[in-house]
Parts: sequence; C-alpha cells; structure tokens
Amino acid sequence: MFDLFMQAALIVFIYFFIFFVIAQVIRNNSIVDMGWGAGFVVVALSTLIIQGAYVERSLLVTLLVAIWGIRLAYYILRRNWGKPEDFRYAKWRKEWGKWVVPRAFLQVFMLQGVMMLIIGYPIIVVNASPQPGLNLLDYLGLLVWIIGFIFESVGDKQMAEFKKDPANKGKIIKSGLWKYSRHPNYFGEATMWWGIFLIALSSPLGWSAIISPITITVLLLFVSGVPMLEKKYKDNPEFQDYAKVTSKFFPWFPKKQ
Repeated sequence: MFDLFMQAALIVFIYFFIFFVIAQVIRNNSIVDMGWGAGFVVVALSTLIIQGAYVERSLLVTLLVAIWGIRLAYYILRRNWGKPEDFRYAKWRKEWGKWVVPRAFLQVFMLQGVMMLIIGYPIIVVNASPQPGLNLLDYLGLLVWIIGFIFESVGDKQMAEFKKDPANKGKIIKSGLWKYSRHPNYFGEATMWWGIFLIALSSPLGWSAIISPITITVLLLFVSGVPMLEKKYKDNPEFQDYAKVTSKFFPWFPKKQ
C-alpha cells in the first residue's frame, strides 16, 4: 500500500501545482476550490487504474467518489465562474503582501494536497488491497454515504435557488434543510466520508482509514468550514436570531422561542 500511496502523493502534487501556476497567472487563488472535488476523482481513478484490480469494493468507492467529486466541482465552477477572488483568499492576499506567492503555494495549494491525501486515504486503502465481493459493512457505508450526498447536494441546490431570487439579497436562508442545520452541506460532506470509511473497514488496515472522516469533520466543524462562514455573519442580526434556534452542524428540529 505504501507504493500506491506515494504514487497518489506524486499525482496530487502535480495536480495542485498546475492549479497553483494557473492561479498566479490569473491572480485568483480561490480556483483551488474548483479543484477540490475533482482532485479526489483523480486520486480514485488513478489508484484504481494503477492497481488494475476492478473488483466490487474498489469500483464502488471509485464510483461514489466520482459522483460526489464531479457534482461538487461543477457546482463550485458554476458558482465562482467569472467572479472575483473569494473573500477569504483576497483577505490572505492582502495580509501576505510580497510573500503571497510562496505562502499561497504552501498554505493554500500544497496544504490542500496534504488534506486531500489524508481525507482520500480510504480510497487508497480500498484500491491497494482489492478483494472481491461486498458485505454488510459495505452496504451500511453506502447507506450512510447516500444520506450525506442528499444533505450536501440538496443543501447546495436550495442555497443556489435562494440566492437566485433578487428578493432574498442580504437575507439568510432558513427553509428546507437549512431549517434543521445552519450548514447542511458541510454535514453532508462529512457524513459521506464516514460512509466511505465504513466501506474501507473490510480492507486490510481499513481501521486506519478513520483518520479521513475525523479530519474532514474537524476541519469543517472547527477550522475552515463552519467557523469562517459564521464569522462572516457575526454582525448580521438576522443570522444571530437564526443561530439561536437552529443547530450549527448536526440536523435537528429548531428550538422554540
């Protein structure tokens, strides 16, 4: 498995280096977000092809990752196309000043590459030790993944439709899945990786793949996902009222006021 992991690491490095070069040319480091989902598809397909064993579990994990990654990449591409650099990256560009290029290389592109290898580790575990057949854990993992995919894809769709309506400009979405979680799409993304982990458990060293769902859950809940968006709306009275009654991450019924 070590050889396959190192090959995946090289592929991820080349992948993000290409994005880094393009970002410097167009002066927009936020294009790294467009490469996030698609990068996992590259990891899944490349490790599957390198190993060359097209058994059920490997094909299942590769298919699930491809469905998620392509949908996410398309969604972010449509959302960001033609728009200026995202506010987070623009803020860093100003803060980093003359060091923006090396810091973007290390702290944006290469860091995301490292995160991709950690979060995508279950894919490598499954593809490195192909075993025929599926068992109960595989089907349970598939069910968990489907729940996560619904939350992320439907949550994103509801948000996109809400923003399309000019009457909603400056307002906070509080309907659909957003009634039960302030970040249903982030909850969905984390849940999908817990599903992939359950599928990986049946492979040799599958238990070690738990680093993947733990990492993405911690990142989304405490580092780069929820906290950054919550900070953006910290001075928004409507959002603060919404936050008082709506669960931050895990979906639950709104509190009564």
